[in-house]
Amino acid sequence: MYIPDGSKFVGTSIQDTKLREQDINVLTLYRGAKTIPNPKPERALEAKDKLLCFGKLESMRELVPAKTRRRRRPDIADLPAHLPEDTGPEDA
Repeated sequence: MYIPDGSKFVGTSIQDTKLREQDINVLTLYRGAKTIPNPKPERALEAKDKLLCFGKLESMRELVPAKTRRRRRPDIADLPAHLPEDTGPEDA
């Protein structure tokens, strides 16, 4: 789970996120180049932290925001009304 800037979890401790009460265990905290296995519940979360969690899939899905952007679709152009004729290979 990625903690972006402006998340409600920024500045709160792992214990205050109430993840444990939703049967979600934080196994590892990734902060920049540091890896913190079994982080203490008192550790405060910062923006751009990544959490490796284990728990109920339905509980974790509720934490992921809905996609805000649609998938980009290619622009489809109409073919010209008159296509050039194929003259074939030129004779030398």
